[in-house]
Amino acid sequence: MAGPAFRAAAVRVRVPATSANLGPGFDALGLYDDVVVRVADSGLHIDIAGEGSQTLPRDEKHLLVRSLRTAFDVLGGQPRGLEIVCANRIPHGRGLGSSSAAICAGIVAARAVTIGGEARLDDSALLELATEIEGHPDNVAACLLGGFTLSWMEAGAARAIRMEPCDSIVPVVFVPGKPVLTETARGLLPRTVPHVDAAVNAGRAALLVEALTRRPELLLPATEDRLHQEYRAPAMPESAALVERLRADGIPAVISGAGPTVMALADEDSADKVERLAGAEWAANRLSLDMQGASVLPLSG
Repeated sequence: MAGPAFRAAAVRVRVPATSANLGPGFDALGLYDDVVVRVADSGLHIDIAGEGSQTLPRDEKHLLVRSLRTAFDVLGGQPRGLEIVCANRIPHGRGLGSSSAAICAGIVAARAVTIGGEARLDDSALLELATEIEGHPDNVAACLLGGFTLSWMEAGAARAIRMEPCDSIVPVVFVPGKPVLTETARGLLPRTVPHVDAAVNAGRAALLVEALTRRPELLLPATEDRLHQEYRAPAMPESAALVERLRADGIPAVISGAGPTVMALADEDSADKVERLAGAEWAANRLSLDMQGASVLPLSG
């Protein structure tokens, strides 16, 4: 059986940062990585600018390349060569979904450069494949779909639904200079938690859906957590202290993903207040909510 045919032109894919652990919901944020992929006659060439330019591998070990290879196998075969250019803006090891962004960029790019790729790998299959590579659907669902997503596993298959977040929400993120390994943060979680804490989180997670989509005035109680942030605080004491300080002043603040980034869900009126409360040692970044998710864009612009 003949393998797939590939487009001669390069494709450009843009993927957003994501923030997990706001209960069971996940927001896609307006902070992006761009990847350009072209099928070449032979070899593998990778150029990286921005985040990770000094540390990421430029060979088959790169997560983006591994994701491309996995997707090409599903699509029917590998190209003879690849030329890849990465413009990375999502901070690494900060709880903003940089790994999920690389995975999603790779599989979306592989589909885009393969003629007939969408017929062989539809959107639901993209989520399945991204989840298989990542190990869970949390961030990859948000990265692929954009907006506010809920994801879960059902009979071994990844599922996700997308909802429209309230347009008054202004995410403000505070990114520390030093990363915290996800494995370190996960290792601090206990094997069991008190039943009362689990019950509180379940109720808050349900409330979070209403708060994010229709009633943002409920975001402070809706973002209360008893399952991960307190246990992870020893690995990121400054971040934990900032979350406590913001919440004490009525600002819905959380640890983004496994940390150490802090995210406040403000509005236009309170965003300035959030920055003042954080103090001069924290650089505030106001982001827009991405409503599109991973997308193939024109090469220019």
